[in-house]
Amino acid sequence: MTEYIVGLRLGKRSEVLTIEAEDALIAALKVKHNHPEAFISYVRKSNRRGDRRNPQRLLISAFGGKPDISLCAAHGCF
Repeated sequence: MTEYIVGLRLGKRSEVLTIEAEDALIAALKVKHNHPEAFISYVRKSNRRGDRRNPQRLLISAFGGKPDISLCAAHGCF
């Protein structure tokens, strides 16, 4: 599976999530399923070099949309 970056707006806050999915539409639908009130701004493929410099706050696994703590710890999200 490929990693996608999903930008969304929750109330007055902007969030950026990393999702593992088959394609961009499925990544957006996974986010919308977990955050139905969110407005999705964009979806793009993860750029390993650029994303490593600016890590995302939360990585979502493909299994149930729950945070993958091992990936977050590796990227320093917490």
